Amino acid sequence: MLETEFYIPEDLPKEFLPYEQKVKQLGVGETGKTGEIRVALERDSETNKTVVKELFSKVPLQVQKILYIEDSLPQMAYVYMMSPSGGILQGDRLKIDIRLENDAHAHFTTQAATKVYRMSRNYATQIVNVFVDNGCYLELVPDQLIPYRNSRLYQRVQMQVHENATAIYSEIITPGRVTSGEHFQYDICYLKTIAADQNSRLRFVDTLLLEPKKQKLFDGFGFESKSVFANMYILTKNIAAKTLSDDIHNVLNENSVNGSASVLPRIDGVFARMIANNAAEIKHAIDIILNKVRKDILSKPFTGTRKY
Repeated sequence: MLETEFYIPEDLPKEFLPYEQKVKQLGVGETGKTGEIRVALERDSETNKTVVKELFSKVPLQVQKILYIEDSLPQMAYVYMMSPSGGILQGDRLKIDIRLENDAHAHFTTQAATKVYRMSRNYATQIVNVFVDNGCYLELVPDQLIPYRNSRLYQRVQMQVHENATAIYSEIITPGRVTSGEHFQYDICYLKTIAADQNSRLRFVDTLLLEPKKQKLFDGFGFESKSVFANMYILTKNIAAKTLSDDIHNVLNENSVNGSASVLPRIDGVFARMIANNAAEIKHAIDIILNKVRKDILSKPFTGTRKY
């Protein structure tokens, strides 16, 4: 019996129902099709470093050895997530659980861009659950999503962040393999982000549905020449939300990225949406914002994520 319920989102949008076909090769739930990462981190009282409390991974997802690469922030754990299969395939059901406790500080990212491969049948899903406890600090900044021609992905990110903690999450979406002539040729990319506090009180819900074969993306807004965009969510009460929103506006106005920032409904953070010519421009803007937040909260600079 294939135990797939653990990996399948219970709120699958109706837009995916037409693609609910049986995969002829490795089917949904088969070995290698249900990937999992489970990481729990906490601050060690003796070394003052953020250390692993629990670590589990299941192919096609994997976690590299935890690194400490910031001389100015020796307590900050850097966690690199990767896929030995090279990306997300049809029928994949993926689940990532991240938990920070006891004043942990961590930076999570991917080893490289996430490729969502071409799909002839079915679709792929990815569930990301994030728990950030009192006094913790999390940066979750994966590299860009690259949806290939005819690909279909539903991703749900659910964050529970304590009011006295900080969590930063960003996502970058490209139009596809542009150098191979693929430009908005994927079927569907559905991204849903939900955040709550430690008492499960809702902080915000943001849903982004992209169906480029049915929609004319960016037409009429003056952004037709730009096709890479990003969302960035900063949940914190350690910086005045209006001040942070204004600072992000300044960052975007001073760079080649168009975008805007808004204060979240409970005035405990900021949401930003941006668009640019390529992923490098958006990554640069995100790094500048990360550096601003880290300096304000941890009094240390962000020197960039090292990838080899």
